[in-house]
Amino acid sequence: MKRSELPDPFEQARVETGFGEMNDQNDPVTMLLRLKDVRKTAHNWKTFQSGAEPGRIVVPSEVNIRDTRQIPFEVDPPMHGEYRKVVEPWFKRPLEEAYQAKLKQQINDIVDEVLAKDSVEVVSDFSLKLQSRALTLLLNTPYEESDVWIGWGTHVFRSEGVALDGDKANILYDYIDAEIDRAIENPTNDLYSVLLNSEVNGKKLTKEEVKGVMILTFAGGRDTVINAVTNSIAYFADHPESLSRLQQAPEITGKAVEELIRYFSPLTHMGRVVTEDTQVCEHAAKADSRVSLCWASANRDGNVFDKPNEVVLDRKVNPHVAFGFSHHNCLGATHARQIMHILLTTLAQKVKSIEILDAKDNVEDLDQFQRKVGFDSLTVKFNPSI
Repeated sequence: MKRSELPDPFEQARVETGFGEMNDQNDPVTMLLRLKDVRKTAHNWKTFQSGAEPGRIVVPSEVNIRDTRQIPFEVDPPMHGEYRKVVEPWFKRPLEEAYQAKLKQQINDIVDEVLAKDSVEVVSDFSLKLQSRALTLLLNTPYEESDVWIGWGTHVFRSEGVALDGDKANILYDYIDAEIDRAIENPTNDLYSVLLNSEVNGKKLTKEEVKGVMILTFAGGRDTVINAVTNSIAYFADHPESLSRLQQAPEITGKAVEELIRYFSPLTHMGRVVTEDTQVCEHAAKADSRVSLCWASANRDGNVFDKPNEVVLDRKVNPHVAFGFSHHNCLGATHARQIMHILLTTLAQKVKSIEILDAKDNVEDLDQFQRKVGFDSLTVKFNPSI
């Protein structure tokens, strides 16, 4: 098996029953595995809510490490839509030419950095740096702040061997509190200041609401972007012909981005809390129990995707749900897509091949399932085109 391959551990259960079971800190989760069930459940916010106790819809649950509600992620309609109106225009800024030009320069610089080295540990010395530097554009904060975020390491809420680390999470929370206070005293044109000056239903956002948006912005796009970038580099190391193809046919780059995101599904699943006794996959689900929408399984559903366990760079029909589905689709998707599009274009132009020197898989323990989500470490050598 090639190092970049991500096996589908859900296939048998998806075909036979459509669901799986996992315990999560004594708060069990029923995992929905079929694309149709995932989409249907995501759309039904009245029965499957996001606005439960803060942290409970995340798997693993974060109720023990935070009480701030992530906004608009942990809010249901109609308030979800009101919050979304405030933040969505900001998160569409990656479509602007000036934004893309700055992002392109950042990615060109980091690719040039690694091309000059004999070896690079991709997770910490490429993907984390790229993600953190790009985040300065999304937040509209000084570039130098990325050094602080890089210093936090790859995971915001956990340390080595620990599913959840409250002390580490507090580093993020304290940082955001300080930045909000700074923006109150000296407002700029960054996201903190914009949020503090925004209104929902005629009322200014509170500090707690601003903090909720910022926690989501930092945490939601960190490991996911790192996984997407790292896995894609491993893929191109295993498939140098794909780099050549992107160089020769750049018009398929957009499709390639969507396909890599589908195949790697950087976020395995996201939960919902059941509001009333109901059924999922023809089985009873009790009120106040939890289900999860397993994006990673849905994106390999053979009833929807032809050759689901292969990367088809120019896949024509690709209704993947790697960025979520319905009203809770990922706010940062536009930013993530731009990162991936520019990265693929830059690699195709500058890199002839990539050699994997060493790798350590990152495997999630989901009780019934063991899923490789990416790499804890990936050491490679980038070989330049010229």
